[in-house]
Amino acid sequence: MRALLPLLALTAAAPLAAQDPHAGHTMPAPAKDPHAGHDMGTGEEQHASPGPEMETPPPPEAGSGPPRAADAIWGAAAMAPSRAELKQMHGNMPLLWLQAERLETQVRDGSDAYLWDVQGWYGTPTSRLWLKSEGEGEWGGRPEEAEVQALYSKAIRPFWDLQAGIRQDFAGPETTHAVIGIQGLAPYMFEVDAALFLSTRGDLTARIEAEVDQRITQRLILQPRVEANLSAQDIPQLGIGAGLDSIEVGARLRYEIAREFAPYIGIEHSWRTGQGADYARLLGQDPSATSFIAGIRFWF
Repeated sequence: MRALLPLLALTAAAPLAAQDPHAGHTMPAPAKDPHAGHDMGTGEEQHASPGPEMETPPPPEAGSGPPRAADAIWGAAAMAPSRAELKQMHGNMPLLWLQAERLETQVRDGSDAYLWDVQGWYGTPTSRLWLKSEGEGEWGGRPEEAEVQALYSKAIRPFWDLQAGIRQDFAGPETTHAVIGIQGLAPYMFEVDAALFLSTRGDLTARIEAEVDQRITQRLILQPRVEANLSAQDIPQLGIGAGLDSIEVGARLRYEIAREFAPYIGIEHSWRTGQGADYARLLGQDPSATSFIAGIRFWF
């Protein structure tokens, strides 16, 4: 027992040290960085796409629209043919359209009358040749009014065309007019057709038409319409008075058997005013008249 005491004292005096788990092990060297010594750059080079060298497109000119991404890669000259083909596929192609807006008979006091209002165009959505014809007269007689217009039309804004050309009158004194006008769709879906006419005699007149479709059902449509004719001077040869010569207000109710074909009925009242009313009385006409209407409307 006395022999064990020095050994126990030596053991208690020595501190307990944590055993190193790697004691006696050889540690491997750190893994070598594969990018060591390489210039990593700013990072932009890593995202460069393979293929043709990218070009920086020039800043767009005023009104030319935003820059096009395809032009930045392939160049504007290379993309021009594809862009022209895309426009062609999406409607920029010549088309033909014809519409008889009003083909009708008008029942009123005295003699009943007929009326036509036909127009059509050939061209693209932005550049067209328009042909318009209007006229009216009493059944069994020659037309009292008849005209044909040939107009070049150019889109100046979405839904609006500027038109210019000539108009030829065939009823009464034959008269040729220069025409400039505007036609399009106003807010709240009002269709507007307004024009100035300058005759070879120097007479200046104007016409404004507006109409709107009020859909009652998918096929039954009410169309209010107003037309005003104005003149800068009296024109005795044509029976037109200065200022507001005449105004027509009416409504037509049509039923679209097909979208392209619709019979209609309606009512319309017309007034001649000022000197125009005096010219009408001299010709034995009533300056104020109400007409009941029946007609057809079609297009193709």
